[in-house]
Amino acid sequence: MIFNTVDGVLNISVNMVTSVTVAAMLFVLGYYIRSKVKVLEKYCIPAPVVGTFLFMLLTWFGTATNTFSFAFVTTLQPVFMLAFFTTIGLGASLSLLKKGGILLVVYWLIAGGLSILQNAIAITVGPALGLYPAHALLLGAITLIGGHGAAAAYGGTFEAMGYPSAMLVGASGATFGLIVAILIGGPMARRLVEKNNLKPDESENFDTSVMQVNTDTGQKLSVLDIMKNITAILFCMGFGAMISAWVSGIIGMGFPDYVGAMFLAMIVRNLNEKVKAYKFDYPLTEKLGDITLGLFLSMALMTLRLWELADMAGPMLVVLACQVALMLAIIPIVFRILGKNYDAAVMCSGLIGHGLGATPTAIVNMSSVNDRYGMSRKAMMIVPIVGAFLVDIIYQPQTIWFISRFVVNLNP
Repeated sequence: MIFNTVDGVLNISVNMVTSVTVAAMLFVLGYYIRSKVKVLEKYCIPAPVVGTFLFMLLTWFGTATNTFSFAFVTTLQPVFMLAFFTTIGLGASLSLLKKGGILLVVYWLIAGGLSILQNAIAITVGPALGLYPAHALLLGAITLIGGHGAAAAYGGTFEAMGYPSAMLVGASGATFGLIVAILIGGPMARRLVEKNNLKPDESENFDTSVMQVNTDTGQKLSVLDIMKNITAILFCMGFGAMISAWVSGIIGMGFPDYVGAMFLAMIVRNLNEKVKAYKFDYPLTEKLGDITLGLFLSMALMTLRLWELADMAGPMLVVLACQVALMLAIIPIVFRILGKNYDAAVMCSGLIGHGLGATPTAIVNMSSVNDRYGMSRKAMMIVPIVGAFLVDIIYQPQTIWFISRFVVNLNP
């Protein structure tokens, strides 16, 4: 660290390695605090958000009192982001579509359609209230379907295009979505269950091997096996970024590196299932994804300045309120499409969970309903698969289209 004082303000400059160290410490601190404060676990607030929020309060105090400030080197932040989205792509096995059956496909299309409606509402309401189109889209599918990871990733892209506070707008929208998803998900499912007098389906009419596609095989991995898995991730990161650059040249606008990496990873995963080039291990890949997401979010959030959102708070809340109204309006329709049975009710609570918050939120919602009324195996298998990665196949391309159509690059 380098300390120097300018006009009475202590400036703390942090180098690249120490910046990552601070991010890791805030990540671990967030897990510790969340384990002690049960309400944070209940609302599935990500550990990096918890830790970095406290740090943001510290930086706010330094700015408000004009006593100190931090300057971090975030060179590795895009690398962690790229790695996380690559692991998401590696989890997308097409065999899941076959095993999940028609109900999985229907639910997948519903979630994808919801993402389109969310972007349409954001780009219609936000600019009408005075928000930049970029900021408005950060209150649509990017944060509500994509969560904090996508919010920070796209927020960084928008800031590079000349839109200030974009990452902060995205982080705020994602946090709002997490909390609201928990508040309305369980009660909505309970209403559907009790109003229609629904009971769990105890029959064995669903392919219970769906979740086995990505489960732990129990095989011990050698150092070479682990290295092959890591090499596959690095391969998709490097060449996926090259593909994104190629697409950028074709469409005439920035195409995020992580989108190319994620879709290349999907191709690699499914080709490997055919040719068996290496011993793919999903639990290892998932853990690496969790770690890189945590470091990415910590680095992204610890530099945010919450107080800069004051002028946009009102319009942002209106847009987010419209998104919640949309979700409440479509749930009765989705319930009928999914079969008007107990499984459909539980899946609706899951859709609210990952449609406004994140996949863990969906699981929390569904678990609360299952604990009271009985297990829905279909919902617990299908919803996490769609929410974790399949919905990205629809939401990412159409989001890129919205950006290309409505967002102007202010930094040509």
